[in-house]
Amino acid sequence: MSKPIIEVTGVSKSYGGVHANKDVSLKVADGGITGLIGPNGSGKTTLFNSIVGYHPIDCGSVKFQGKEISKLQVPQIARLGLLRTFQQTRIYGEMNCVENMLISIPHRKMSYKDMFKHNSKIDYEKADRLLDFVGLYEKRYLRAGSLSFGQQKLLEFAMALTNEPTVLMLDEPTAGINPTLINGLIDRLQLANSEFGITLFIIEHNMRVIMNMADHIYCLAHGEMLASGPPSEIQNDQRVIDAYLGAH
Repeated sequence: MSKPIIEVTGVSKSYGGVHANKDVSLKVADGGITGLIGPNGSGKTTLFNSIVGYHPIDCGSVKFQGKEISKLQVPQIARLGLLRTFQQTRIYGEMNCVENMLISIPHRKMSYKDMFKHNSKIDYEKADRLLDFVGLYEKRYLRAGSLSFGQQKLLEFAMALTNEPTVLMLDEPTAGINPTLINGLIDRLQLANSEFGITLFIIEHNMRVIMNMADHIYCLAHGEMLASGPPSEIQNDQRVIDAYLGAH
């Protein structure tokens, strides 16, 4: 593995005495694509939430680019260049696609109502360029809520790219997407990694997708790290097959 950009060491998180994560350690390689798999309830989303500051960890360490971030708030972590998307899209359904993009561009010391007044030509060009990148340019003036679920995920991906993240963490990006859109999404994720230099850390249940995309994969089970390694090892690891792959 190349130099890690995210280092999680001994992280534990409990809810009401239930261990969602227990002594979890992993490293995300700078510039690579890292996968996180595991059965439902294995603690994957909890770990993502802990890394980006949505839930304080009980113990352990989370470092981003060598800096401890476990005590920082979500906005502080986002400004460092570490962002995440969600299983269910978080878009503004009543706004059109361009408006969704513009409201996602960072505006410091600016109120919500003033954002659209101060968007520059550069902001609009950036919005159009990224909408074109994800294949939504022709739909840029459509109400976002009218898009298919897969297109909404593409829009959310484009919205995240407006922040020019160093690392983008995606929670099940292909879940609920029409199979005809999956390959297009995969292509754009890989282009974001190879051309924009964005490190990707992906939770994914579609084994074909993650095995073909990831350089390195971690598998959680019952909140604990079960296995890690390149895809060729993970897909042949009997512990992983028993815990997760064998259930499908």
